[in-house]
Amino acid sequence: MGTTATIQIGDKTIDCPVIVGTENEVGIDIQVLRDKTGAVTFDPGYGNTGACESAVTFLDGEQGILRYRGYPIEQLAGPASFLEVSWLLLKGELPNAAELAAFDAAEKAHRELPDYAVAVIKALPKNVHPMAALASVLVALTTSEDSPKAVEAGLAKNELTLLAQLPTLAAYIYRHSQGLDFVGPDAGLSYAANYLNMMFKGTKLATTDEAIAKALDLLFILHADHEQNCSTSTVRLVGSAQAGLSASLAAGVTALWGPLHGGANQAVIEMLDEVVAHQNGDVGWAVAQAKDKNSNFRLMGFGHRVYKNFDPRAKLIKVQADLVLGKLGKDDKQLALAKGLEQAALQDEYFIQRKLYPNVDFYSGIIYRALGFPPEMFTVLFAIGRLPGWMSHWNEHNAGKARIGRPRQIYTGKNARDFVAVDKR
Repeated sequence: MGTTATIQIGDKTIDCPVIVGTENEVGIDIQVLRDKTGAVTFDPGYGNTGACESAVTFLDGEQGILRYRGYPIEQLAGPASFLEVSWLLLKGELPNAAELAAFDAAEKAHRELPDYAVAVIKALPKNVHPMAALASVLVALTTSEDSPKAVEAGLAKNELTLLAQLPTLAAYIYRHSQGLDFVGPDAGLSYAANYLNMMFKGTKLATTDEAIAKALDLLFILHADHEQNCSTSTVRLVGSAQAGLSASLAAGVTALWGPLHGGANQAVIEMLDEVVAHQNGDVGWAVAQAKDKNSNFRLMGFGHRVYKNFDPRAKLIKVQADLVLGKLGKDDKQLALAKGLEQAALQDEYFIQRKLYPNVDFYSGIIYRALGFPPEMFTVLFAIGRLPGWMSHWNEHNAGKARIGRPRQIYTGKNARDFVAVDKR
């Protein structure tokens, strides 16, 4: 492969450097394209645009590979804890025993929300969407944001505090919506178990089963980062304007809120409910409707913008779905339907040819609902997991001499025309 790529536009020719990543990903550096030719590239949705260089996550959609800082997701999800993975993403290496112990203790010590943040939650309408509430309070937290140079237990204090407080924030938002008293954090519980306790203590959904908490911890790991997706790109773009960390994260939350991004697992549950309610869970009907171009039915949770193979996270989540429902003693019609749809799709040429494999959203919603989370909280859970990835990318972007994000466009509006004033007499 050459070290340059030649682009010719009319009578102008330029040589652009070819960049090769550590996994042999190839990119063409076109930074001088507009200056030297007056042209820009046209790539709606940025599907073929590399907006940055990053050392955080490697993703190969063709091969179904996902690695955090070089570690395969299959090796991290289960043996490692979410806090270990958070440290890995933020620091670049796994923590040693002493670092992890200090990090764990510091996280537990910072779980309480400041009084004003609690007051903001209580002032919100009870019917506000949890993601709107989450973004609002994150913006409010900028008032107590520490200096980026402040360090505690080996991490930037801002990062440590946000990791510790986001589950508390999420739990308080939920309990406020239900008219329940807040349950404060418990330093004697693990990260995920503490969150479940703050969410459901005193209700019929309360659980102290460590296997259930471990399953939720694993889901946080699987959501921790996913390269340059919509919300991560948003965090980097907002951060490129030198907006603060909390403000940039609030922007990421609002991007994640969309049903085509973080809200997809809620859409899966709604689809499964529809089939169970109207077709008694008929797998054949659902598959036939999904293949019918004239049908309004969509088989949610299949296919992915990046993966053209089986989403490696989906394989891991499927195991957890069986574990969680078995532990809770639930015979879930939606889970049975989901398994039937998966098997039918994997054996049907229509789906095989189009590489429509189950993605991470397909099973995660079933687990969340089995635990008692209402669908509107699913995306909040996604945000808790994605937090260390967002912060890692914000740090990476702002550590160098990155320029402010400023995409170009192809203008398709009116040509120059003269203003004619209206006779106002």
